[in-house]
Amino acid sequence: MSSRLPLIVLLLFLPFWLAASYGLRFALMEDGQWVGLCVEQAQRWECQLRAGLGLMIHFRLLAWSALAAALAAFLLPGRAGWRLALAGLCLGIPALVLYTASLAVFAVVIAGLRLVRR
Repeated sequence: MSSRLPLIVLLLFLPFWLAASYGLRFALMEDGQWVGLCVEQAQRWECQLRAGLGLMIHFRLLAWSALAAALAAFLLPGRAGWRLALAGLCLGIPALVLYTASLAVFAVVIAGLRLVRR
């Protein structure tokens, strides 16, 4: 197995993760049909997911988690640091898409730098 294979798989995975994040944003968070529907039927799982994501966005949980994981990954050596940087990147991309770009951009950059470091 090539030493570059995990990086290649990661580069193939990231566009799909970005597209899924944008799909979640535009199909669930910004679609106007959910506003009226969730007022009438707040117990639907879609409305619960939307409310939970709204709270995560409001408190910037994704962005802070991504930044913490990326900073910890930058300090950890070896495979543990690489995996933590991957987690930080996977948390940072949805944070970028879901309205917390000012904080998540640092997490994505730090995690990306850690992923390409030997």
